[in-house]
Amino acid sequence: MVAKTPRSKRSSAKVRQSAPATDPVKRGPVSRVTISLSEDLLTDLDHVVTERGFQSRSQAVADFVHRALVETKSDKGEDVMVGTITLFYDHTVGGLQQRLADLQRRYIDEVISSLHVHLTGEKTLEVILVQGPAPKLRAVAGEIGKLRGVISEHLQLAAAIIPQLHPLPAKRR
Repeated sequence: MVAKTPRSKRSSAKVRQSAPATDPVKRGPVSRVTISLSEDLLTDLDHVVTERGFQSRSQAVADFVHRALVETKSDKGEDVMVGTITLFYDHTVGGLQQRLADLQRRYIDEVISSLHVHLTGEKTLEVILVQGPAPKLRAVAGEIGKLRGVISEHLQLAAAIIPQLHPLPAKRR
């Protein structure tokens, strides 16, 4: 169980800089922020820390903030993001695989790669790696999800991009 730290009765909004992080996953200096939570919310946070295996409350809160920021960027912004579209579909539906391939070709600038796995029965699981502005990626996922035979589709975005490996060749006229 996570040890509870003493809580002040007054609200605090102080922020101070601390030393750079030594954890290789973290990038740049870390700031310390003090927040006030109700007892019920703190109890729920401690349960989540324990259940999900976070090393600390700070790690859990940072994860929650990161997820909220990614969601906000994907909802509101035009930032280029990377993500996956995960599909579950019935491959016996006539022409579905060709329509999926055609759609991926139509969005060649956004579709990086795809992988499919045949499951038991007539079902297939496909994961499509995508990159582009979040609204465009949502549109691609939405078009895929509307195809007859697609049982489910899920878009998962991350606030990152895939580095370009080779410069694009100049177009010949």
